Amino acid sequence: MEPIDGRTRVGLVGVGTIARTHLEVLAERPDVDLVFTVDPHAEPPVFRGVTPAHHRDLDDALAAHRPHLVVIATPADSHADLATSVLTGSDARVLVEKPLVPDLASVDRLSGVAGSHDRLFTAHHFAFSPEVEWAADLVAAHPEWGPVTAITSAFNDPYVLKGEQAFTSYLSAWTDSGINQLTVLGRLVQIMAVTSLRDERTSCWAVASFRSRGAVGTARLHTSWRTGASSKSTAFTCGDVEVWLDHTAMTAFAFRGGELLAEHGGDGRTPRKIAHYRPLYASLLSGRPDPILGFTAAATLTGLHATAGHPGPGTSA
Repeated sequence: MEPIDGRTRVGLVGVGTIARTHLEVLAERPDVDLVFTVDPHAEPPVFRGVTPAHHRDLDDALAAHRPHLVVIATPADSHADLATSVLTGSDARVLVEKPLVPDLASVDRLSGVAGSHDRLFTAHHFAFSPEVEWAADLVAAHPEWGPVTAITSAFNDPYVLKGEQAFTSYLSAWTDSGINQLTVLGRLVQIMAVTSLRDERTSCWAVASFRSRGAVGTARLHTSWRTGASSKSTAFTCGDVEVWLDHTAMTAFAFRGGELLAEHGGDGRTPRKIAHYRPLYASLLSGRPDPILGFTAAATLTGLHATAGHPGPGTSA
């Protein structure tokens, strides 16, 4: 269903922590109305000073409203059922928080649902982080630097003190952060496979192979909840050029030896997740969503993510 008056009617499923970012970004957009929320365990949020209609059951919400877009911001193991309900119970588009689903069987199941390839999108928000887009544009603008040959990425979140709540909400460090790291890689190179994985749930070490301008390279990915603060970074090399991305600060720079070649910084006022989701929603609601949001990209990333440690055919994220 497409808006006929220029305004997009949105439903939100799940009103937990990540939903706050969606609500803040959606509230900024004059072309969006939040018409309902769904959560059996929480009270409805206030949106632009008004409490939208709230339901305990998604099917009840879809029967009472005609949304153009339904955002699913719930734990990953609920995504397949909820997305299927929206696709079969309405003609709305669906934006699902990453990862789309935690396993390949769920990808296969969703692939057979009518509308999944056209109306189902995944919030791979790190692809829209300013420093990631800057780095991708920089590499594309300098073919003379040669291929990307090595990548090292470290994503840390202070979730270990959450105990069982962390596993309920995020499943594991690899499930929660590994998909973000693969999303970043997908902006820079053609990922072939995650060739090895040591997953201890609260921390993980993975190795991936990739292609860049015809050359094969290696990416080393570390994720951990055993930290006192959030910290995320990625570094990569193109020949004798090194590029450093600080995802927490949304800054970046490129250098060769002792020479600074380029640098990127933000406005100092925009929180990190807002900086991710603003361009994500701009793309999604533009009528021509970035392919990184589509079902094909989600299926590819889920395949790489879920089959980590088992080499597979090369594919682009």
